[in-house]
Amino acid sequence: MSERPAPGWYPDPQTPGAQRWWDGTAWTAHVAEPRAGVPAPAVSSDSRNWAVAAHLSALAAMIVALAFLGPLVVYLVKKDEDPFVRDHSAEALNFQLSWLLYGLVGGFVLVLLIVLIVGLVLIPLAIAAAVAWLVLIVVAAVHAGRGERYRYPLTIRFVS
Repeated sequence: MSERPAPGWYPDPQTPGAQRWWDGTAWTAHVAEPRAGVPAPAVSSDSRNWAVAAHLSALAAMIVALAFLGPLVVYLVKKDEDPFVRDHSAEALNFQLSWLLYGLVGGFVLVLLIVLIVGLVLIPLAIAAAVAWLVLIVVAAVHAGRGERYRYPLTIRFVS
């Protein structure tokens, strides 16, 4: 039987960069969030690669118009193995599901307004939203590649 670690602060298995108190037998509810200016613990290159894949896989899955499939696969495969990858894949999945919802509602409104001729002025807005989607994915992948946490803006947190 292996010995348990001594009580103390250890890297939180659920929140990358945070510390959680281990009482010698179990994790407690006491969490110390990462402080600004304090470097986060090193993240392995394998973890960073999987996290980058979670974000960029949306581009590949977009070909079949279901961009959430790539992050979903990474989330299902790695969620129990690596908290860093789990965090990034859940964030990418939430972002893609949010944009799917926004796209369906916005697309319906856009088509309805185009029928009424008023919506033609909204086409540049739809193009700008598509460019923003792509830029945000690239920014998230860069952060993941550096081993940093990233939170997409305007994202509904379906998966935690």
